[in-house]
Amino acid sequence: MGVGGCLALPWRCLVVLCLRLLFLVPAGVPVRSGDATFPKAMDNVTVRQGESATLRCSVDNRVTRVAWLNRSSILYAGNDKWCLDPRVVLLANTKTQYSIQIQDVDVYDEGPYTCSVQTDNHPKTSRVHLIVQVSPKITEISSDISINEGGNVSLTCIATGRPDPTITWRHISPKGKSQTLPGIFWEGHSGICELSLAGSRGTSLAWRSHPVWDPPYISDAKSTGVPVGQKGILLCEASAVPSADFQWYKDDKRLAEGQKGLKVENKAFFSRLTFFNVSEQDYGNYTCVASNQLGNTNASMILYGE
Repeated sequence: MGVGGCLALPWRCLVVLCLRLLFLVPAGVPVRSGDATFPKAMDNVTVRQGESATLRCSVDNRVTRVAWLNRSSILYAGNDKWCLDPRVVLLANTKTQYSIQIQDVDVYDEGPYTCSVQTDNHPKTSRVHLIVQVSPKITEISSDISINEGGNVSLTCIATGRPDPTITWRHISPKGKSQTLPGIFWEGHSGICELSLAGSRGTSLAWRSHPVWDPPYISDAKSTGVPVGQKGILLCEASAVPSADFQWYKDDKRLAEGQKGLKVENKAFFSRLTFFNVSEQDYGNYTCVASNQLGNTNASMILYGE
């Protein structure tokens, strides 16, 4: 419910005031804001939700009575407040200006307001329209999504605001190139997506996805021949996003870090298994397993004698 409501007054007093206001605010005598005839209210007022709206009406010494109305409700008649809403206050009632203020404005306050005056026994009115804007707000948005490289992803955003917000998707490729895509629906792959909301004032970053994730892929795993007593190395290279975790097995037995005579060195994109002094027992089949959140893969290689 918007600004409105009349004070409870004794009925005789109420009758007298209402009769006086019938002369002050007759139906069917509107004068639009900006007309040359007196009075003149300000142009349309635009404020954001939660701000204060000031409604001003210019007057002169010919005016004998003044009032502000909202639709059919009387807000102020001269210095007398008729509105029950504590947010509505009188700012000025002078020989040149009659102004009120609505504090902590909400969307239900939007609409026409009328300044009415009595001058030389001729009532006149001037109307101003209050417009309330609401900052953009996201009500629904896709969760972060992880997909395989080359796959498609659909991201959805629903936002509210007054006026209706403009939604923009910006795609940032892995190489840092940026591309702005209009609309609330975007299809694509590989990279980072940013969502911006353009409302009545400015733009704000609302959401960012994770980079596209890739399961591990082993690109290099070769068997190696090493003589007894020499140093031997088995190398396992794998690409993955996020980086893969590596494990080594000999036949079905997992090799532990720090095992005597062995060293396992894991980096972001490879794992190195080093034999410091190869023996006959070291020869055989070895398996490298690379895994991350999206899956795992493995490759087998043989350490043999020369």
